[in-house]
Amino acid sequence: MDNRGRPGFDLPRYLSTLPLFHELAPGELARLAEGCTLRRLARGEAVFRVGEPCEHFHVTVIGQVKLFALSPNGQEKVIELIGPGGTFAEALMFTGQPYIVNAQAVTDALVLSVSKQAVLAEIEHDPRFSLRMLAGVSRRLHGLVRDVESYTLHSGAQRIVGYLLRDVADGPEGEAPVTVTLPVSKAMVASRLSLTPEYFSRVLHELEAQGLVEIDRREIRIRDPQKLAQYQLQ
Repeated sequence: MDNRGRPGFDLPRYLSTLPLFHELAPGELARLAEGCTLRRLARGEAVFRVGEPCEHFHVTVIGQVKLFALSPNGQEKVIELIGPGGTFAEALMFTGQPYIVNAQAVTDALVLSVSKQAVLAEIEHDPRFSLRMLAGVSRRLHGLVRDVESYTLHSGAQRIVGYLLRDVADGPEGEAPVTVTLPVSKAMVASRLSLTPEYFSRVLHELEAQGLVEIDRREIRIRDPQKLAQYQLQ
């Protein structure tokens, strides 16, 4: 589905809200929009699969998309969860290689795909655009390095607490209760953290038993972020 298939969606304006495109002029945004497509995906529908040609990078506009790999025996490992405004496959697009992971909508989603041809045209028009793309790729790499560090240096419980506190607006120093809504199932979050669903649930219930959190399905109320952060250091 292209932009004409979603009336009322101002594609150039949406592009201007993304960090990669903040500094583009209206004419540049309009040109870039010509190289974009919008797809409305049902839950479980693929954005792309391993081995398909990578001729776009993608933005989750609405919903959640998971990047995942499959082992030879079919076991799934969630690599990343991409929420609204998140981009993926930027770096791979420049390599000329096919997709090396799978991407799938885990909720009903709207995904924007930006063509490689349009991106290269803008880089040729303004080389500074390539620096913004490079900065975006660097942020993604930095995030993956943090993940590897977490998996190797932190316990499973520390990973779970770190995940719960990742978006606390005032940092863990705040004492006001905060409610965190898991964007996907607990099993999928567990896979993202390289944990089993059983261990993930066990730690959550342990935190609840200690009075640190209250659990209501996917909503987790952190009663005191500072105390929860202290638990992470134990």
